[in-house]
Amino acid sequence: MSDLLWLATLGTGLWYWWDTVRTQEIAREAGKRACRQAEVQFLDDSVERKRQWFRRNSLGRIQLCRLYFFEFTSDGSQRYQGRVVMFGQSAREVELDAYRIPDEEP
Repeated sequence: MSDLLWLATLGTGLWYWWDTVRTQEIAREAGKRACRQAEVQFLDDSVERKRQWFRRNSLGRIQLCRLYFFEFTSDGSQRYQGRVVMFGQSAREVELDAYRIPDEEP
């Protein structure tokens, strides 16, 4: 019985690790896409998970949600934060903090 419990624990841990890596990659791409659309520069090519929680989806099933932060710049001198909220493997919300729009050169 203890071998079966050990294998189940190992399998759950591997699934969680794989799911976390995949979700982080999707969040990174969502942040990069939002920066590209806003014409700002995505910094450090990374996102950082700040929080995770469970919620029910539209079908009533429990789903793991995660909040990721990233940094971007609009002018190269100031860093700003952005956020990606992931529901399962789907990026549901992407927000950019208010940022300075650089003056256009004539």
